[in-house]
Amino acid sequence: MKSPFKRGLSDGIPIALGYFSVSFGFGIMSVQSGLTALQAIIISLTNLTSAGQAAGVGIIAAGGTLVEMALTQLIINLRYSLMGLSLSQKLSDKFTTPHRIIASFGITDEIFAVASSQTEKLVPSYMYGLILIASMGWTGGTAAGALAGLGLPETLTAAMGILLYGMFIAIIVPAARASRKDLIVICLAAVFSIGCKFIFPTLSSGFSIIISAVAAAVVGALLFPINLAETEAEEK
Repeated sequence: MKSPFKRGLSDGIPIALGYFSVSFGFGIMSVQSGLTALQAIIISLTNLTSAGQAAGVGIIAAGGTLVEMALTQLIINLRYSLMGLSLSQKLSDKFTTPHRIIASFGITDEIFAVASSQTEKLVPSYMYGLILIASMGWTGGTAAGALAGLGLPETLTAAMGILLYGMFIAIIVPAARASRKDLIVICLAAVFSIGCKFIFPTLSSGFSIIISAVAAAVVGALLFPINLAETEAEEK
């Protein structure tokens, strides 16, 4: 029988392969935005958030402020705190506070989905195996993309740079197809983003993301409030 660490590695291989192809596009986008290959690799090594990294590189390229960067990352990555709270209900007694802090680094949409699907309690070694292989895929793909972006023809790298945006579309399309409410909120965010572009042309891309995301979320909450009593009854 495999050890928890090896099971984590095995379960994380599909995530790593997916991350490699997506982060390849991030690596290309980073060098196209003026970052060095080493800087792109360090960003992926110390972060594990595709949307957050893409938005962050955009803000860096546009010369945005640290406040703008912090607010953007807070809004984009806020969902990870909710995933962490949910996942905490499946942790074994071996998950002491230091283990929780270390494992929190690797909570992403895909890792959360795999971890939460486990039938038994999660132990630190399993999470470390899952996070390690996924991080290797993400960082390795970034390195390959960044190096390729320095050597490949500009027309080819420009075409491959859409990989990251393709991933964003792949994330929102299933949710939009499954829920009309999600579709409406996604469309609202797009409309607000376009509005920011034309109504406030001098507004930076970072603040445009912040305004669009918050505005769409607020309108969505007002139009489709969640009945907590009904939600709890459905879960039971």
